[in-house]
Amino acid sequence: MRAFGWAALILVGLALPARAGPRVVSLDQCADQYVLALADRADVAGVSPRADDPDSWLRSQGEAARRVRPTLEAVIAASPDVVVRYWGGDARLMSALERRGIAVVQIDDATDFQGVRANIHRVSSALQQPGRGADLIAGMNRNLAQSRESWNGETALYLTAAGWTAGRGTLIDSMMRAAGLSNAWDGPSFAPVSIEQIILRPPRQYVLGFFDAVRADRRGAGRHPSVRRRTTYRTVVSWPGAMLGCPAWFAADGSRALARAAPR
Repeated sequence: MRAFGWAALILVGLALPARAGPRVVSLDQCADQYVLALADRADVAGVSPRADDPDSWLRSQGEAARRVRPTLEAVIAASPDVVVRYWGGDARLMSALERRGIAVVQIDDATDFQGVRANIHRVSSALQQPGRGADLIAGMNRNLAQSRESWNGETALYLTAAGWTAGRGTLIDSMMRAAGLSNAWDGPSFAPVSIEQIILRPPRQYVLGFFDAVRADRRGAGRHPSVRRRTTYRTVVSWPGAMLGCPAWFAADGSRALARAAPR
């Protein structure tokens, strides 16, 4: 009987997934992408409630993971060693976690691909997965190399369904320039674009964003009939929201999509 008991325990142990790194919880949808891509499944103690939303890049991986709300009680109950965040939680929660010996890893709001590389390196190091981080960076670099100068400096305007554009100091601008597109908006940061601007000074081409969010921004300037008539035949590519909501490696997929759409 004793031998049988030990054998049963061994079998149970073999059936459980082995943990290779620290237990980790992600507090928001962007952090989910990093954790799901870098951590072993057995090490993921929880992801945010939005991990499997339609605008989550790795939503299929997030479907089976445990959901954890960004509150102190919920996070402590998941017993993580590391917490990863982009915008989830607040300063009081981060301080409370750190006082309890839980490492908090912050994803920065990267405005270029060097900033994305720094994010990947930071999270992969904290999760003891430097090899996976290096693989993500290598894949991103390949996409950027294959995208370079595809548009030879031609101009396009980035436009969201809500009627916003992006200029200098944004990852959107870096994504466009990585494929050789010049940004029609020469201002800094993000700014609204009026319907009148588009009608009176129409750009030659458009790069659209967040138009796949059917229930969002239904009345935004980007969905106005006059704007839609102008974008129908001038759109280079329409980036999905899942590609744009997080400063991560898949931003380079956006540059690669632009490159594939370039005239040969």
